Amino acid sequence: MAAANRLVVFIALISLTSSPALATDGKPLQDYCVADKNGFACKPPQSVTPNDFTFSGLNKPGDTANPAGFKVTLVTVDQIPGLNTQGLSMGRLDFGPGGVNAPHIHPRASEMLIVMEGSLEVGFVTTLPETKLITKVLQAGEAFVFPQALTHYQRNVGKGPAVAISALDSQNPGTQRVVAAVLGSNPKLPVEVVAKALQADNNVAAQLLSKFK
Repeated sequence: MAAANRLVVFIALISLTSSPALATDGKPLQDYCVADKNGFACKPPQSVTPNDFTFSGLNKPGDTANPAGFKVTLVTVDQIPGLNTQGLSMGRLDFGPGGVNAPHIHPRASEMLIVMEGSLEVGFVTTLPETKLITKVLQAGEAFVFPQALTHYQRNVGKGPAVAISALDSQNPGTQRVVAAVLGSNPKLPVEVVAKALQADNNVAAQLLSKFK
């Protein structure tokens, strides 16, 4: 390689490695960074306690006496400050008979769900153009993966209650429920937009929007 070409390559490599967008590390650069609840800055190490890494309550069933027949108990950085920068969270999912965790997405996380009790129908929908539904009925002891940011759901198809544990690869995965996002935004989406999206007339769209206060 000519000297001039080597110089061009060297300059290009230097510019890449010094780029602010690339000069980061996706993994923690220290043992821990316990959130102090004030902008999630790190607590001073001398004030860190075992309670910063502990959560109690996943042994308690969630109250499924609601229209969805479903309750999730989340464990994120809000519940365990020691999760800050660790890139994971979890939850307990309780389903009454026929209970549904309605279609939703986690914009910042992939998810693995393990059924602990009962039978769950689970599934996710791929992106365009296929929009393929990939679904399976799981029994206790079986696991299923939901890829990041894809619409997914769970439904209790057993005769009794069902329980699952969910693990996510973000300390704050976020949740957006598909129907609630379209029909329950604040302020409301225009009726005409919802009607076009649903391929329905404006009266039907207005009636659906009215169900979400």
